[in-house]
Amino acid sequence: MHNQNKDKYQQAFEELEPISSTDGSFLGSSQQAQQQREYMRTKVLLELEKVNQRLKSAKTKVTIRESNGSLQLRATLPIKPGDKDTNGTGRKQYNLSLNIPANLDGLKTAEEEAYELGKLIARKTFEWNDKYLGNEAIRKDFKTIGQLLEEFENEYFKTHKRTTKSEHTFFYYFSRTKRFTNSEDLATPENLINSIEKIDKEWAKYNAARAISAFCITFKIEIDLSKYSKMPENSSRKIPTNVEISAGILKFADYLNNRGNQVNPDVKDSWQLWRWTYGMLATFGLRPRELFISPDIDWWLSEENADMTWKVHKECKTGERQALPLYKQWIEEFDLRNPKYLEMLATAISKKDKTNHAEITALTQRVSWWFRKIGLDFKPYDLRHAWAIRAHILGIPIKAAADNLGHSVQVHTQTYQRWFSLDMRKLAMNQALSKRNEIEVIKEENAKLKMENEKLKLEIEKLKMELVYKRS
Repeated sequence: MHNQNKDKYQQAFEELEPISSTDGSFLGSSQQAQQQREYMRTKVLLELEKVNQRLKSAKTKVTIRESNGSLQLRATLPIKPGDKDTNGTGRKQYNLSLNIPANLDGLKTAEEEAYELGKLIARKTFEWNDKYLGNEAIRKDFKTIGQLLEEFENEYFKTHKRTTKSEHTFFYYFSRTKRFTNSEDLATPENLINSIEKIDKEWAKYNAARAISAFCITFKIEIDLSKYSKMPENSSRKIPTNVEISAGILKFADYLNNRGNQVNPDVKDSWQLWRWTYGMLATFGLRPRELFISPDIDWWLSEENADMTWKVHKECKTGERQALPLYKQWIEEFDLRNPKYLEMLATAISKKDKTNHAEITALTQRVSWWFRKIGLDFKPYDLRHAWAIRAHILGIPIKAAADNLGHSVQVHTQTYQRWFSLDMRKLAMNQALSKRNEIEVIKEENAKLKMENEKLKLEIEKLKMELVYKRS
């Protein structure tokens, strides 16, 4: 991944603070991407004004304009072959499209072309050739998907601020586009759609379409992928119960007891880090990545952290937040504040390039590997779903639960609550009915107490009257 000094595009993005998003869905990512594209377009248009001012100062009879993501040269030229001379002057104003993209590199090229065209006009040597007629652009063959993939990163970050989060997003788009397309095919809409159509699994098709859509936006390939934009229907998912979660953490110790003697001394205790990771995911409903991107270990172990919150770093998927535990007792039960495990975490991430999405991805994949290795029948993200569902059952307001998980209320309701199983629904309904019954009992007891209170008041009044009667 790109690790050079900041280029002019990233320098242009330095003043931009990407909009805060609590939506980790495609919609939330799209809104952030749109903001950055608009920001860069504004930067380009400001630079365009400066270029046109330079052209004017040099008395070059050419200006540059932006249209639909491309730059055009505007000049008054001899009538183009086949065009009508409606004014009878032999000249007409034309916009010349030279296939120059409207970005900072394109501005440099367009300015050079403007000066060259200006010289031809001044010397009265301009002639309509293939370049100015646009025939070169028309005849230009499509590049292959493989060729564009080689340029993908460089072009993508001309319109996106480079952060850990955007690096991860780009890798998602790049890897899926590469996986689901044939690199030797020409990058035509037909070939790209055919690549999507060949995918059997609906979720894979949906994810491939998301990636290819970003690929096409980057290279201005006009394509309609709306057919694949709808999220597939629910598939089955294993949501672990509290009992299964508690039993699951014991399986790490079982692994220690059952593994062979041929263990590398350097990694013989590494299982403890992955048990700690398991416990944190279950307790806080975190995304695995949120444990490995710049974790604030000092805060987690601090005595000031009375609420036992885990600080999620701003470079994570939906920005920074402080996550609260659903079951605070699990922190102690799972020994999650043991400095030994946090030292192991610090060592694990110090060996990685913390700004490199691929290295962070390797750690998150390691979590999934351990789940399989010790025989768990659910996945890391299932612990996050379990947190969301249990929060609902416990009566925690949806907004509070959604904020704690770092996404919007819409995502919380649409993505997480759909995993309610029959057993979960029974539990939720029984608990709700139980609460209702408790309320009815309390109401009845209150009514009885009121009646008894009224009786006592009458008795007191009666006694007072008898006392007055006796004294009289």
